[in-house]
Amino acid sequence: MSMSKRLRPVKGSAYLAENDQKDFRKRGIDSTDSAIISILQKDGRAGNTDIARELDLSEATVRGRIKRLIDEQYIQIVAVANPFRTGFEIAGDLYINVDMKKIDFVLGELEKIRELWYIVMTTGETDINAEFIVKSLDELHDLVYNRLSRIEGILNVRTAIIMKYIKRNYEFGTAVE
Repeated sequence: MSMSKRLRPVKGSAYLAENDQKDFRKRGIDSTDSAIISILQKDGRAGNTDIARELDLSEATVRGRIKRLIDEQYIQIVAVANPFRTGFEIAGDLYINVDMKKIDFVLGELEKIRELWYIVMTTGETDINAEFIVKSLDELHDLVYNRLSRIEGILNVRTAIIMKYIKRNYEFGTAVE
């Protein structure tokens, strides 16, 4: 290898040339990653050996790919609970309008609020949509009137309460099939 190529460690004991490492990070997902993701969307507890057997891969390959998919934030493997069955009384959506000059500050403040489990920037009538889960109307009141209203840059907050989940399905696959 030429001395002009700098080597960088990759997790584990492998080393990649600096240019190769950039390509490794940018490679995205392929059909094998997509198949692994689809299996995990159906059953997040699927074992690496079971996935490997189903896809005719080695367990080490599956383990490495899942680790990369998690590390590069393509996937999360979590238990998705139904808030109404786990002690929360109220779940809903927040539609937030902000002063666009302060959107980064507002997003940073929203990220700190535990009751907000999902926050996205949007187009359309609102700038930010967030989903919340609280134990009571008192907690919802506190969230909207005492905490959100005091964040500099928030212009308006509308709420919509979820009455009942009709469909909660996370098996949407990937765009790479």
